[in-house]
Amino acid sequence: MGSLLEDIPVELPEELFDTICSTDNIMIERIVSKGHASPRGFWHDQDKNEFVLVVKGSAGLKIENKEDIMVLKPGDYFNIRAHVKHRVEWTDSMCETIWLAVHY
Repeated sequence: MGSLLEDIPVELPEELFDTICSTDNIMIERIVSKGHASPRGFWHDQDKNEFVLVVKGSAGLKIENKEDIMVLKPGDYFNIRAHVKHRVEWTDSMCETIWLAVHY
């Protein structure tokens, strides 16, 4: 048994990525952010789909060629299709943002 809300370092100089389980076709991971964002000008372009769910905290997710930044709060999720360029504009700097990400 595990918990998405436990074993989080006090200091997070970088985002924390923990693989919960994986097979050849799927990877489930916990991502912990605190005031982190994608580097300026950088866009993620992934070969697999990614389903993200914010468990705690909040984040701003930007999809290329979309004007608005999606604000994700606890319980909010979004499915990012393969090769859809996206970036994290911001994450909460006052508390950890805990994501559950499923790459498939």
